[in-house]
Amino acid sequence: MEFDALELPDNSTPPKQQLRKMLRARRRNLSRHQQKTASMALCRQLSQLPEFIFGRRIAAYIPNDGEIDPQPLLGLAWRLGKSVYLPILHPFAAGRLLFMTHNPEQVLAKNRYGIPEPLCRQTHYCPIWTLDLVLTPLVGFDEAGNRMGMGGGFYDRTFAFLNHHGKPRNPTLVGVAHECQKVEALPSERWDIAMRKIVTERAVYQSR
Repeated sequence: MEFDALELPDNSTPPKQQLRKMLRARRRNLSRHQQKTASMALCRQLSQLPEFIFGRRIAAYIPNDGEIDPQPLLGLAWRLGKSVYLPILHPFAAGRLLFMTHNPEQVLAKNRYGIPEPLCRQTHYCPIWTLDLVLTPLVGFDEAGNRMGMGGGFYDRTFAFLNHHGKPRNPTLVGVAHECQKVEALPSERWDIAMRKIVTERAVYQSR
């Protein structure tokens, strides 16, 4: 099953929640074979990014709800001597994330959303401004770098400092998604964090 970028009818843009539902259904409807093939193609694209080649601290995620799977890239990262981190729900700051060390032998536990994450140990978390590359899951995206997430705002709150005046270089946020999650244009709010690039199994979209 192949999908083209979703094109919305003129003057009939659905509400954000309806669009999110449509795009989530698209990725969930991909077969296991399509998911695996897309994952391998995505990771080949990611492995060629300068941000990955030269980055030392790489943050990724465990896929859920049909998200494209970046995990094959993690094996390469470990072989190259890079440090890998996964997001966890912040235990004290509601609606924010921490990034914890992840290694191949690590036991993960499901959080309240059913997503596996490392156990929270203060000595194992990474200050987010010291990360080099953060692979960010998407529900939808456009070529301008606008990202639609699951609606919880976790990444927007966590990386809000990137929108501030005099923002630091790091980390570089790269959105990852299936090509079928691309739309012509997404509405954006002032608090939304745009992606530097968005990568799918088919293409790399340079947004800024």
